[in-house]
Amino acid sequence: MDWLQIFVLAIVQGLTEFLPISSSAHLILVPIFSDWNDQGLAFDVALHIGSLSAVVIYFRHELVGMTTSWCCSVARRGTDEDARLAWWVILATIPVGLAGLAFKDSIEGIMRSPLVIAAGLIVFGLLLAYADWRHRGTRDEYHLYWQDALWVGLAQTLALIPGTSRSGITMTAGLLLGLSREASARFSFLLSIPVIVLAGGLEIIGLASAPGPVDWRTLILGALLSGISAFLCIHFFLLFIRRIGMQPFVVYRLMLGVALIWLFGGSPS
Repeated sequence: MDWLQIFVLAIVQGLTEFLPISSSAHLILVPIFSDWNDQGLAFDVALHIGSLSAVVIYFRHELVGMTTSWCCSVARRGTDEDARLAWWVILATIPVGLAGLAFKDSIEGIMRSPLVIAAGLIVFGLLLAYADWRHRGTRDEYHLYWQDALWVGLAQTLALIPGTSRSGITMTAGLLLGLSREASARFSFLLSIPVIVLAGGLEIIGLASAPGPVDWRTLILGALLSGISAFLCIHFFLLFIRRIGMQPFVVYRLMLGVALIWLFGGSPS
């Protein structure tokens, strides 16, 4: 891999992992529009480690409180809002974990088609637009009920379809359930932690079964660039949606979806 490929793939992963525009779609499309060889499983793992590090560092204070309170709740020492939030993150992760194992082969096959990506971008982009345009609630992530967490978790399974966007569909569900924009985004980001861990774990298993030479410099640089871009993305996205909302991302999704239909509409792939 050359320096340009490392930079582009790392920045794309870091930015799109948390923006409601579908990271999987962009990482699938980059090779389509370039003549680069596949970056390899080890580099994918490194990019996920970078994104995971960014969200853990950004929410480190919340995670410490959630973990401590959750452990106390397991020991039956009482349940507070931090413990409940931790339980809701776990609950919302179960559906996507089960769906990922059940439909992994289908997702890696025909569902990586540019036209499937285009459909996901447009359909779920319009749903995000509706959720953001309608009257919004004011609840924060600490005032979720278990039913809310389950609905968000079920919605998250749709992110297995390329083009949907895990962050986009979970934010959409949060908005429809009466969360504020910031709360929807923050809960989505917290949900990304176990999802990235699960996805990265599957990749590591695959990597372990196909050993080979390791280019540590490439992996470290990719993880570092992915982590920095992801951290900045989280910080500025939360500031951005408070003032402007989701509509610019909806417009981007629609434009990209239409462009893909125009480019690949006559092609069976």
